[in-house]
Amino acid sequence: MGSTPPAPGILAVGRKLLARFEPEVARQRPLLIASFVALISQTLLRLVEPWPLGLVIDRLVEDGEAGAPSPLIGSGLSTGTLLLVAAGAVFVIALLRALAGYASTVGFALVGSMVLTSVRETLFRHLQSLSLAYHSRARSGDHVMRVISDVGTVRDVTITALLPLAANLLVLVGMLAVMGFMDLRLTAIALVTVPLFWLSLVRLGRRIQTVSRKQRRQEGRLASTAAESLVGIETVQALALDERFARAFVSQNDGSLREGVRAKRLSARLERTVDALAALSTSLVLYFGARAVIRGEIRPGELVIFLSYLKTSIGPVRDLAKYTARLAKASASAERVLDVLDAVPEIRNRADASPAPGLRGEIRFEHASFSYDRGPAVLTDVDVVIPAGAHVALVGSSGAGKSTLLAAVLRLIDPVSGCVRIDGLDLRGLTIESLRRQIAVVPQQTLLFSGTVAENLAFGRADASAEEIEAAARDAGAHEFVMSLPRGYSEPIGERGADLSVGQRRRLSIARASLSRAPIVILDEPLSSLDPENQRLVTEALARSIAGRTTLHATHDLGEACRADLVLVIDGGTVAELGAPSALLDREGAFARLFRGNESRPEVDGASEVGHVVAR
Repeated sequence: MGSTPPAPGILAVGRKLLARFEPEVARQRPLLIASFVALISQTLLRLVEPWPLGLVIDRLVEDGEAGAPSPLIGSGLSTGTLLLVAAGAVFVIALLRALAGYASTVGFALVGSMVLTSVRETLFRHLQSLSLAYHSRARSGDHVMRVISDVGTVRDVTITALLPLAANLLVLVGMLAVMGFMDLRLTAIALVTVPLFWLSLVRLGRRIQTVSRKQRRQEGRLASTAAESLVGIETVQALALDERFARAFVSQNDGSLREGVRAKRLSARLERTVDALAALSTSLVLYFGARAVIRGEIRPGELVIFLSYLKTSIGPVRDLAKYTARLAKASASAERVLDVLDAVPEIRNRADASPAPGLRGEIRFEHASFSYDRGPAVLTDVDVVIPAGAHVALVGSSGAGKSTLLAAVLRLIDPVSGCVRIDGLDLRGLTIESLRRQIAVVPQQTLLFSGTVAENLAFGRADASAEEIEAAARDAGAHEFVMSLPRGYSEPIGERGADLSVGQRRRLSIARASLSRAPIVILDEPLSSLDPENQRLVTEALARSIAGRTTLHATHDLGEACRADLVLVIDGGTVAELGAPSALLDREGAFARLFRGNESRPEVDGASEVGHVVAR
């Protein structure tokens, strides 16, 4: 059974996060400096806050006994005047400290919120840039958890725990310095419990952080299970998997609860340990300080100030214990964020990549081989030329590699050897964004987004006018059903287009591809899951939309493949044949063998071979 790797320290994780986002922090430098000034002012005001009380106590003691004036008083003010001045000073100091505290809290909160909002944006963009292989290994629910919950946890704890803790630690350092100046012996007595406190903090803090890491992982699994179940609710209900997913959810929920309870117990144990050590430190100072007052070594007011400092300084120590669990949880969340940010995109722009020019659409695979995750080759030595404007059907058994060829044209995967070119340009030398803008895709699982019908179609081209959107919908055979909707093109579409039929969603996807005017079109099983009538409508829409555009059409429908200009047959991990469908059928090769199990041979509707295209 493998062991969990040791968790890096909270400070180490914090430093790594700050180092990664130093530019964002630097942009907030003026606000950060102003917040620090307010924090220092708050600290100084806290340091002088007990002194009016010490002055009053010493004056009251002096009024009751003869002796030299207290050095704390330092003035010839009458007792009544001194009381009035001290009372006013207490109020003014407290008011100024409150204002400085408000300024520092709000300032640091704004800095933290703005920086961590940038972190969330960066994380989301980075996730979108990671390869399909990375996302196939990951669970989408867990990634949503990292973007939304983990970044939110880091932000909230930074504002509600880390910043107050930093302020309290600054106060602690200042008070210890003043206490040492006042009486080194009492300061040493007050610090006698520090080693015990530090030992407890280190031991329990590490355990709390380890438990918090486990809890965040458990919550990530919980989110993934919930997402899988709800996204596929139709399949879950159809296969009667409700109880199975419910049991998995309950099990993971109980696991998260157990880890959460363990973290709370450890945190409570640490807090109570600190309370006990603080009480011990206070009792020792009170005992030895009172004896020093009796011996006349210090004034009563000085002891009161010293005890006030000690009580105030115990606050940050107690807060450190109280916030340890929250800081550990934030550290675990920050680790999860950094894990994603440290993942290097497999497909990214090269330093010398340039924007793609206007493409014609000639596609060349030059001895290209492909594999996933450095595993065995999926396709080997693909060496074909697809002319601009040709409609090419990709056929082969499931898993043969049709989707890999489509992904290679979109540069969702790079060849491990050889290269892929469009119009003679190596795709790796083009920026990804400029390449994909010139390729339209009609996927098998049509994805529509939240928004109106018009907004979904406009994803094909953002600057399209209403007239162009309607024309594209007419070409795709979608205009009539769109106009039958209550609001027409302004009709909101439910999540993933669940309110529309499969055929309607497919025709909207074709309209979106048509609107893009992209010179290259990729069709991935566009007729799957459609009834005969919708197949006819979609086929007609495709014929209008892809005319004159280079089209790669992955299909299992051999009759549909015979309508293409060319058929590219993938068999045995390589391209077995490429040619006009009629010629391939007459050749009795791999394409012809696909028909042998059929009752009748599909009719070839006169698609002509493109003479200069060869399979080398």
